[in-house]
Amino acid sequence: MLTAALAALALTASDQAAPPAPAPALAGQMETVRRYPSDARQGVAVGPHDIYAVSNWSLTRYDKATGQKKAAWSGDPKRFPHINSCTLISTELVCASSNFPGTPHVSTVEVFDPQDLHHIRSVALGLGTGSLTWIERHDGAWWGMFANYDGRGGEAPRDHRHTTLVRFDDQWRRTESWAIPASILERIAPMSISGGGWGPDGRLYLSGHDHPELYVVAFPEGGGVLDHVETLGMEAEGQAVDWDESEPGVLYGITRRTREILAMRLP
Repeated sequence: MLTAALAALALTASDQAAPPAPAPALAGQMETVRRYPSDARQGVAVGPHDIYAVSNWSLTRYDKATGQKKAAWSGDPKRFPHINSCTLISTELVCASSNFPGTPHVSTVEVFDPQDLHHIRSVALGLGTGSLTWIERHDGAWWGMFANYDGRGGEAPRDHRHTTLVRFDDQWRRTESWAIPASILERIAPMSISGGGWGPDGRLYLSGHDHPELYVVAFPEGGGVLDHVETLGMEAEGQAVDWDESEPGVLYGITRRTREILAMRLP
């Protein structure tokens, strides 16, 4: 009995003191090809002629060619505490928003005019699942990443391992969802996935919260966990990213060290 008890105690201690995940073998490095001074805190969106700095309850539009500030919007922090990312879909700037770090988690999709940045409408996704960090339109459906965290901003009993990719239909009904693979969860802990989107090669790319890494994932042939295909290095330390559809292969991100927007090219 004593031996069994000691073995159980050792197993528990082993679970609590898991070794840190080794640095991934990078498949390549994104090349930073341009920098823009900005006020970005959370992420960036990009269109054919403009780039958009995302900063919790404010948005700023810059001319892509000159970097000149063209428009700005600032909302009530109580109503818009955490706009995390945006992307240009058709003629609208569509943004993922939540009450992070508040709990219980409440998420919305906020839609803005891409020219003067006035707020158009909200889609309330309600309680549960996590905090919405990015939203995208792909293959005739809406896709959203719901982040979960350890500690601040977390909602027990969920933690970073409960980060979930969800597909919605046009009426915002959940149709399917996938978990994040352990090889990525080990890298992003105790935070979560902050950005994502489909690249020009049709693959899904994800960014975390802190590490200068881009994770390429694929949908599994069986099971409910995404496959981790490869990892790319980049200058942006995670946060929300957006692909430039007018210049295939160029991804926009931010660096919080200097508050710059970065244009980065696939290797």
